[in-house]
Amino acid sequence: MAQIFKAKKKSLAQHSVVLDTTSMDHQGRAIAKYNNKVCFVTGALPNEQVKARIVESKARYSSAITQRVIKANDSRRIPFCEHYEQCGGCQLQHLDATQQVIEKQTAVAQLFNKFANLNELNWQAPLLSKPIHYRRSARIAVMFDKAAKKMQVGYRARGSKSIISINKCEVLNPAFSNVFTFFDEIINKYKALHSISHLQLCQSDQQNFVVIRHTKAISDDIKKQVEQAANSELYLIVWQGESDEINHSHLAMPFYYLKEQNLTFEFGLNNFIQVNADVNQAMLTQAVNWLDLKGDEQLLDLFCGIGNFSLVFAQQVKTVIGVEGVSSAVALATQNAHTNSITNAHFHCFDLTQKMQNAPWFSKNLNVLVLDPSRTGAIAVLEQLPLKQFSTILYVSCDPVTLARDSAIISKAGFVLNKIGLMNMFPHTGHIETMALFQQR
Repeated sequence: MAQIFKAKKKSLAQHSVVLDTTSMDHQGRAIAKYNNKVCFVTGALPNEQVKARIVESKARYSSAITQRVIKANDSRRIPFCEHYEQCGGCQLQHLDATQQVIEKQTAVAQLFNKFANLNELNWQAPLLSKPIHYRRSARIAVMFDKAAKKMQVGYRARGSKSIISINKCEVLNPAFSNVFTFFDEIINKYKALHSISHLQLCQSDQQNFVVIRHTKAISDDIKKQVEQAANSELYLIVWQGESDEINHSHLAMPFYYLKEQNLTFEFGLNNFIQVNADVNQAMLTQAVNWLDLKGDEQLLDLFCGIGNFSLVFAQQVKTVIGVEGVSSAVALATQNAHTNSITNAHFHCFDLTQKMQNAPWFSKNLNVLVLDPSRTGAIAVLEQLPLKQFSTILYVSCDPVTLARDSAIISKAGFVLNKIGLMNMFPHTGHIETMALFQQR
């Protein structure tokens, strides 16, 4: 039998180099030059000299992990979390919190220059978050560790699919301060709980929910014992079996309240809500201030979810049309409008990645567009809508790359980027949330 020769891949495991970094990318990695290519350096900061291990080498770039800091940036800090070096949750605890925002803004500016050819950006003051205890929801992994011979409860390790046990997560709301130790103990106490694959945490304004996802049936007796034990921590347990359905109809509906707008939003545990409640409130207030609505506008809110933006704007305009692809979110948006006695907001379920020709919710009278898409951005929408009929576009983004890409389309349609600002929804991570306001020329 003929044998085909395959060249062995060159091992990079022991390949360490000294790198001088210059800036930071939008994922929180420092940037250096190595072998005349861009090198992304995890764990390093701009303007540092580090010894790093090359872990990836591609045709156009390489990646490295910092082993030792030779010359440190003045903004380097000692991470406050005991798990920081192993955990994949946070990427920037080694950088001063104020400087994190500055570096993120610089990274966004570079992306706008690259994708939209926009250089002079009218940056507004960033919306800041408290540095710790800001997360009201999180996903916790559960997996059997063969070496430790026990179930591990924690987060994914940095750059790996393995799980590291966590004692305490400082960015979680204090209501969940004992969640790791509590579930580590109880899951390892009952073998029947070894089918648990993850825990979904979600704090509403009055309740602390823990959704337990399991892949095999768990007896009612074991469930009852878990629920009774969880009462001491004020956790409300919701069980999610092999189906994706999360049934919590036996419990009071989760909700959050917007004090500045006097609005209450109910949501399902399978619906998206903003992780950072304080920044969500500040974001909505800023959106109202930026749009400076006069009362006669007809506003189209795409990717509207449960109505987080729609109902706020409904207090300011003539009509709001909200469109969302998740039917349960549309039902809740409609319900939330009724709960808050709002009659000028109407919601439609529609897959916004599909063709919109003759979409029943679209009208030529709509003149303000609000976009709050997922990380994939809004390119499918922007390429179909007659953008010129809108006087204003407000774009709320959770990915600066797709925002910069989509901004090029908006600019070509005759809009000027009037304002832009960061929203530091996720301190100590590489995640970047941005708000951009476009006005028709």
